[in-house]
Amino acid sequence: MKALLVVDLQYDFLAGGNLAVAQGDEIIPVINKIQKDFDLVIATQDWHPANHKSFASQHRDKNLFDLIELNGIPQVLWPDHCVQGSRGAAFTEEWESNNVAAIFRKGMNVEVDSYSGFYDNDHQNSTGLLGFLKDKNVTELYVCGLAAEFCVYFSAKDSQEAGIKTFFLDFATKPITKEGLDKIKLEMSELGIVIVVNQEELFFNKSRN
Repeated sequence: MKALLVVDLQYDFLAGGNLAVAQGDEIIPVINKIQKDFDLVIATQDWHPANHKSFASQHRDKNLFDLIELNGIPQVLWPDHCVQGSRGAAFTEEWESNNVAAIFRKGMNVEVDSYSGFYDNDHQNSTGLLGFLKDKNVTELYVCGLAAEFCVYFSAKDSQEAGIKTFFLDFATKPITKEGLDKIKLEMSELGIVIVVNQEELFFNKSRN
């Protein structure tokens, strides 16, 4: 069973959003095109309370993108984004999401952020995604979406470490910075995650398997 995990295709991460990823909109038609080739399509959704402590607005003496320690964990302070029920938290209507089998929301605990679709950043709380994949007998997980070096990377890392063969779809993600992308590619290679550079390579991997 091969599954596609689409990470956070939400308005706040797209052009005009509060935490927009440059050229993020370019991956939407790509994802629309490839998702029909998978046995299962699932998604994650950032879903923060309005007073989430990863927001710079909740720290009077701090600035956007400062790095602090939040409950013992390094934390970047972000603009308010993907607030529960807001338009920014909604999936873009340009994404053809009708065939998504399940959506896993993350970042709901006000005290801890959640980059991965599997766990909060402290790994104390599970979203249920891993149990779902195991129940569906998923053996390969292909990860795409936004942003590459944060939520996509941490989701891929947790998947690989859980024993699922994991593929990072480089052509269907966008990073916040090139430096961040280069760094996580090295780390993923060391973990055994397969980096798929282009769509043709994706179909080669699928047919070979």
